[in-house]
This record gives sequence, structure tokens and C-alpha cells, in this order.
Amino acid sequence: MTTREPISDETLEILRSIPTQTLIDGLWVMGWPMSYIEGAKPLQRGQSMAGRAVTLRFVPHRPDLAQDKPKGDQSAEYVAYELCGPGEVLVIDAMGWTYSSIGGDIKFMRLHQRDVGGLVTDGAVRDSNSLIEYGFPVYSAATTAKQGPAEFWPWQVNDAIQCGGVLVRPGDAIVGDDDGAVVVPQAAVDQVIAIAHEREEVEAVIKAQLEVERCSPGKYYPFNDLTWKLFEEKTGKSRQQQVR
Repeated sequence: MTTREPISDETLEILRSIPTQTLIDGLWVMGWPMSYIEGAKPLQRGQSMAGRAVTLRFVPHRPDLAQDKPKGDQSAEYVAYELCGPGEVLVIDAMGWTYSSIGGDIKFMRLHQRDVGGLVTDGAVRDSNSLIEYGFPVYSAATTAKQGPAEFWPWQVNDAIQCGGVLVRPGDAIVGDDDGAVVVPQAAVDQVIAIAHEREEVEAVIKAQLEVERCSPGKYYPFNDLTWKLFEEKTGKSRQQQVR
């Protein structure tokens, strides 16, 4: 397995400043799967999030599992919490079960104490008012009053998981804004940032020109030869990335 340097805090701040939809576009340009975490909606609007993924996988409850499941503070969720800090986002694979809780007030108080960078799940959270008061970004598929342990249990920490139909590997960048949460693979971070910055610049030129011409966006968008001619005329720059 290839070992890479962790994504730096400086790079996370750059990612935090880029809209999630632009990051999605950057991955599309590169030919990577568009890694929008389906169903994970912000618990409250106006927050931004960027952090390195710590992953946690839930599995369905079964009586014999109880014999093997670590107890107390050795349970998988508590192990995962202790790996989190301001530069980490806890990503929980809840199998898309939106009716049972992955945790609430008392459990997530520990994430608040550790000043976690965020929490993302394709499942449900409970005690939403308390989570809002804790202040860290939360993206979930639902809120619920139900408990979770009767139906599923936390089981595995920091392995490749799915969340909202997307592959998440430990150390990937997890970025969130009002439009949702996106996974930027650790191996692709630098190129995605470069493409995203160029796309933002090109799109600003297009919007300014559309204000002048009052024409159909289709003249310049999606990007085409006229787009690049306009971009070079207005900025004096040549195309740098394989932006489309």
C-alpha cells in the first residue's frame, strides 16, 4: 500500500474555501468518480468543514456479535473519537439506515471536547438541539428519536468504508458547505485544487461576459473553444489544466 504524507492543515484551509460543487467538477475533469455523499445534509446552514477522514463502520446487530464486540471505552466508536481533533472529520458508514441513531448528546459530547472538525454520516443522529449547541459541523441523512444499539453497532475503525454510496479511505479530505459533503481522495487533492481554482476563474469570466452580451449561457458553457478564446482575451492567460 502506498504511504502518503497526511493532508496538511494549510491544504485543508484551501479546500474549505472552495465550493463543494467546484470540487466535484474538478474530480469529474480528472475522470474520478464524483464523490458527493448522498443524503448527508447539514444539520444547520452557514457552516463550512474540511478535515482528514477518520472512518467508522456500523454493522447490523446480531446476538453472537455481542460476544465479540469490545466493551466500554474500547468500543469502536470511542476508539474513533480519540483519533479526532480539529483537523479530522469523523465519517460513519451507517449503511444508509436513516431511522436509527449512530449517537447523540452524551456520546458526541466527547467530539465537542476534542474540538472535532466535523461529523458526516449516511445514517441518523439524535439530540439534534444539543449537537447544534456543540457547534461542530454535522452532516447526516436524518434526525431521529430512536436509539441505535438494538439494530446496529459500531464495529470497525479506520478502514475503507462507504458513506452515502461513496468510497472513503482514512486520510481523505472531507469538505462540506451548505450544498453537502464531498470526499476529495488524498491522492488527488493537489490536482483537484489546481483545477478548481482555474474553473472558478474561467466561470467568473463567463459570468461577466454574459452580463455584457445577455446571451444564452450555452455560448460559453459548458467550456468550449469560444470559452478559452474569451478567457485568454480577458486574462492574458493560457489554459493550464484539463478543465472542461
